[in-house]
Amino acid sequence: MDFQDFLQYVPNLIPVELPAEAAHIKMAPKERALALKNLDLNGVNPRIAAVMMLCYPKNEKTHLVLIVRNEYKGVHSSQIAFPGGKYETFDSSYQETALRETHEEVGILPEKITIIKQFTPMYIPPSNFLVHPFLGFSSEELSFYPDVREVASVIELPLSVFLDDKIIVDTTLSTSYGDNIVVPAFQIENHMVWGATAMILSELREVMKITFEENL
Repeated sequence: MDFQDFLQYVPNLIPVELPAEAAHIKMAPKERALALKNLDLNGVNPRIAAVMMLCYPKNEKTHLVLIVRNEYKGVHSSQIAFPGGKYETFDSSYQETALRETHEEVGILPEKITIIKQFTPMYIPPSNFLVHPFLGFSSEELSFYPDVREVASVIELPLSVFLDDKIIVDTTLSTSYGDNIVVPAFQIENHMVWGATAMILSELREVMKITFEENL
């Protein structure tokens, strides 16, 4: 999608009702869906994080940035994610967390990002995080400077590829729920994007499809 066309759609994205769990569940592993069914957030006392779903122009086409996390001893080692991280007490809001962490992880200054809207929070059982996603955009082409301590590489995903149904697949993985489990995923380049990131992407995808189709 041409970035100028995307900019024209931005005001129409704001009022779209979020599909929330109905979108999340489409890309949820069966085991996670069961774990979330009767979730009591007050009972688990989750840690809080925020992430940025950042759109921007590259060669005049709209792209979405994702990161590949470094390998480490933890449940999210080497996984595909959005720029973002843990809420700190000095953050004035979850939005500020998302902007600050995006700057720290991929080097994009907060003033270069315009927030469009907040999306439905996503609880991640293996790490006990409640993640608040924000959709934003930058009007200029971006150069990313990944934090080598946290980010192995950056994925620049064309929006046209993201919205193509062909990237949705089933794959077999070993997860925190067990070995050789079939899970829904987005196949992006040579990566399988599954779990919380895929579930958040599912909601973003539905909101964008609703907006674009209604305004054609």
